[in-house]
Amino acid sequence: MSEIADKVLGPRVSDAELKAHRSRYLLPTILFAAVAVLLIISIFLPYWELTLHAPQYPEGLTVTASLNNLEGDVREIDGLNHYIGMRPLGEAAAFERSISIIGVIVVALLILAAVFVHSRWVTLLVLPALFFPIIFILDLQFWLANFGQNLDPAAPLSSSVKPFTPPALGVGHIAQFSTEAYPGAGLWLAILASILILVGLFFHRRAYKPLVEAEAG
Repeated sequence: MSEIADKVLGPRVSDAELKAHRSRYLLPTILFAAVAVLLIISIFLPYWELTLHAPQYPEGLTVTASLNNLEGDVREIDGLNHYIGMRPLGEAAAFERSISIIGVIVVALLILAAVFVHSRWVTLLVLPALFFPIIFILDLQFWLANFGQNLDPAAPLSSSVKPFTPPALGVGHIAQFSTEAYPGAGLWLAILASILILVGLFFHRRAYKPLVEAEAG
């Protein structure tokens, strides 16, 4: 068991080596720690924003989505969606929203654990955070497509609107309505965290690969 743990954790850095090349080993640690901090901060910020433009609402209706909550003109947009047969926004991604906060915390803890892994196994620990923004957008797009493609045929205006797929990001058009969707501050932080992970992996490899090869040789 100890041998497996040593293989996963990788080589330890001697005091002499750390003193001689302190910045080399500190840099990946700082980058991974920064990633964890960014992810935790993102929990408290909006991840996605949507503005719906409709003839009866010239200034537009806006919905702001955090990881586990919807705010803004949700009731008004649900009212418009009711007429074309779309389900209320609050019914989307119920499971994802229920685990989102704890999920991001776990991902941040995995990143902090990566600080202590000096082998290629570090990749497994950072992968969830690396792909988190993409997974968020893909899941969001899935639910938008699910709602837009499964309209209630008994709705008052169902005959005038064909099934559609609103874009998770960018501009979309549905009958006389248009939507503008864009990332919130929380998602931008998660994207920045993904970029820092890639940078951190580069410096992690540069620091610890020679030690791994020296042990193997």
